[in-house]
Amino acid sequence: MQAIVLVGGEGTRLRPLTETVPKPALTLVDRPFLAYMIEWLAGHGVSEVVLACGFLPDVLREALAGEEDRAGVRIEFVVEPERRGTAGAIRFAADELGDRLEERFLALNGDVLTDLDLTSLCRRHAELGAVATLGLHPVDDSAAYGLVSYDAAGTVLEFLEKTGEAVPGEVNAGMYVLERSVLDLIPPGQEVSIERDVFPRLVGAGLHGRRLDGYWMDIGTPERYLQASWDILERRVDTRVVPSSPGMLVDPTAEVSEGAVLGSRLVVGPGCRVGPGAELHDSVLLEGCAVGEDARIGGSILAAGVEVEPGAEVNGLVAAANERVPS
Repeated sequence: MQAIVLVGGEGTRLRPLTETVPKPALTLVDRPFLAYMIEWLAGHGVSEVVLACGFLPDVLREALAGEEDRAGVRIEFVVEPERRGTAGAIRFAADELGDRLEERFLALNGDVLTDLDLTSLCRRHAELGAVATLGLHPVDDSAAYGLVSYDAAGTVLEFLEKTGEAVPGEVNAGMYVLERSVLDLIPPGQEVSIERDVFPRLVGAGLHGRRLDGYWMDIGTPERYLQASWDILERRVDTRVVPSSPGMLVDPTAEVSEGAVLGSRLVVGPGCRVGPGAELHDSVLLEGCAVGEDARIGGSILAAGVEVEPGAEVNGLVAAANERVPS
């Protein structure tokens, strides 16, 4: 099966981490964030992943080098010439595939960490003879998501995109099984939203939904990025990551001085150096960070190459690549 994954956004809510690295290429624990989605898709029988790119596509391509062999899937990159919206990006990728596009395919937002049962979504779509089937996930606060109501048969009755009302409900999880005929509703070469422009037109015309329970998180903010890291390390989500100890991953190439204190919930990436007397907890240090003697770091994310001076007190910081943090 083929999957078109939308990865064209700039990840503005994660800046400065995403100033020079697109969000899908940003390291989450020990691998590019998008690698989790590719591995998950492969586990549900997807054989070809088509990445609809926009922002810094070459950086993403470099970050995913070797992922085809690791995940056992074919990966194809298509680069939008300008912003096309969610539906427009799907149409653009589909047109790039041409006759190779299958009559039934998956389309997904590339900004979530999840282990939801995609196989059951595809099976239900086939059983219903649906035109489009949405993966739905229950949340306590649906204000920032597309809220979906449906009947006992799974027929979608209403699709409300980001109402702003903090009410519980089942929301659009950003994963869809689509028949190729859906593309007829998307004019080529235009910016079109699948949530606002396409799905409402399919209500009563073959649009279905299926609730999927399990883990699902949009990592679009620093707070969610950190929480996703801890959820991976504490095994709340099914991934291939192997923690070095419960709640912690210290890369074998990192140099941690004797006397440094590594607290709970911590990622210390490749090539990092932690000086004597330094104390670290609830933080992520990406590749090549240096922490000086007696520095203290908590609740922070340090991009690659950040240097923290000796004795610095760092709390709740999101530091850009190669930034120097003074004492």
